[in-house]
Amino acid sequence: MQDHAPDSFRFAGMVTEWRGPAPFHFVPVPSELVQELREAARGYSYGWGVIPADVVVSAATGARAAYATSLFPREGGFLVPLKDKPRRFLEVTLGNEVFIVLTLRRGPASAAVMLVR
Repeated sequence: MQDHAPDSFRFAGMVTEWRGPAPFHFVPVPSELVQELREAARGYSYGWGVIPADVVVSAATGARAAYATSLFPREGGFLVPLKDKPRRFLEVTLGNEVFIVLTLRRGPASAAVMLVR
């Protein structure tokens, strides 16, 4: 059992890449949180299994970025997209560890990105 609000999750993870038409960077949700996240997300998904969320990503430098996104289902788990602007600001690359706080969200996302050093 995780020590968090029912719609909020905290974890560390490594930045990975998935190559589609263009490379995309993600942080996989740890396997031990997937079932709990799936249960908490009932009613949040708007189709295709994606789950809207607000995320705060912290780098080893202490810099943080906050933005709205949607978790992607992938191979039985979920991927947290790491948007390019925050990723560059945080100076994180493939294989770097980041700390994620994600909160499930209902309703439309904001396009705002907050960056803090």
